Amino acid sequence: MKILVKALLIAGCLGLLAADAWAISRYDPTRMSCDRVQAVVERNGAVILRYRSPRNPSLTLYDRYVASGRFCNFDEVRAGSYVPSADLKSCPVYKCQRVDFDDRRRRLIFPFD
Repeated sequence: MKILVKALLIAGCLGLLAADAWAISRYDPTRMSCDRVQAVVERNGAVILRYRSPRNPSLTLYDRYVASGRFCNFDEVRAGSYVPSADLKSCPVYKCQRVDFDDRRRRLIFPFD
């Protein structure tokens, strides 16, 4: 019985350590240059960028941005996007976008990145 309790306690501790590894970093791109925003995304693989809406400053916008398609789910592809940075209005970054398999007019090519 003591061995089972110890095993469960160790498994719980290891689970907490693993959960911490899955934490995603959050950044405000308007406080960084565009080069730094892109470097942060590349270094972390996936980050959340939060910034105030240019049209409505009382509204905070955020999304998950990725370095490559391997950080996307199986039904998503990496797509280009833009965020404001300290030096540019439109800093190019990538985010995951869901693929619409029902739209027969549009064919997507899945990049191997």
